[in-house]
Amino acid sequence: MNRRTWTLLTSVVLVVAFGLLGAFVRVPYVALGPGPTYDTLGVDGDRPVISIEGQQTFPTGGHLNMTTVSVTDQLSMFGALGLWASGRYALAPRDLYFPPDKSEQQIEQENTEAFNDSQTTAETAALRYLGYPMKVIAGQIIKGSPADGILAPGDRLLAANGRPVTDPQSLRAALTGTKPGDRVEIRFQHADQPERVASVQLAQGPDGQQQQGFLGVAATERPDVGFEIEISLADVGGPSAGLMFTLAIIDKLTPGELNGGQFVAGTGEITPAGEVNPIGGIPFKMVKAREAGATTFLVPADNCAEAKAQAPDGLQLAKVGTLQEATKALDDLRAGKAPASC
Repeated sequence: MNRRTWTLLTSVVLVVAFGLLGAFVRVPYVALGPGPTYDTLGVDGDRPVISIEGQQTFPTGGHLNMTTVSVTDQLSMFGALGLWASGRYALAPRDLYFPPDKSEQQIEQENTEAFNDSQTTAETAALRYLGYPMKVIAGQIIKGSPADGILAPGDRLLAANGRPVTDPQSLRAALTGTKPGDRVEIRFQHADQPERVASVQLAQGPDGQQQQGFLGVAATERPDVGFEIEISLADVGGPSAGLMFTLAIIDKLTPGELNGGQFVAGTGEITPAGEVNPIGGIPFKMVKAREAGATTFLVPADNCAEAKAQAPDGLQLAKVGTLQEATKALDDLRAGKAPASC
């Protein structure tokens, strides 16, 4: 074979090798893009996204859509370049979403737990906003702490050190002035069992710096009501649906249409006290919301700069830092006024 033939053959081999590499070799990136959006007032399959049993509910209208971000993994070089070139997706290092020290099952479990926590927190924030009574329960209990083996997660906390526990702050206040080694009485209730009193010897805090006696339980609040709220939404993870779940619960439990019958979408992590925390991926969420028909998008206050810079045409932004600000924005929409914007 002459030189030209060798050159041609070498070029073909290189092209084929590059093509195989580009098509089959995985790159250490994921593609982020618009994910599914769900109407929290509607149904998922044949089940309501939010159902309330044992309490009067009221008709709703319009939409209160939660939004998500899709994460595409196992990308080839050509696949990654194609998604990036579309302008609809962004590439991010895979390790940020799939840490090498965790299995995919662990990551999926963590996302599911975060989503479940957002549902519980949404219920608490909504019912607190509506004035329903609250109770204080034991949340996380530190292994090996004085509370371990005495309290269980979910136990209702009634009193500590002779002082009533009416909110998480009151438990901390009840231990003010104590020191490691002191004994205090904890009055609590497990499920529907009778109230119990346990004497607990406080310990030194895990950091070794705390002078106050350490109990080892994180108190949290839950609604003290006789009805059930169930949120049914499969294959969704993370905490960012909290705000929209909260608004949907409020809408179902109050007369009238909270959104004025309009198509509203949004995002944001909610706290039990009704604070709206920032989230990631808001440009992708806004794109999907607008494509689905949303005309207003509720934006966590700390995401406003990013949202304002990338908002799709025709999508009105409403800045919300608290649940009260979110309901005020919807009040304004219902009254035909523009809500406070980013």
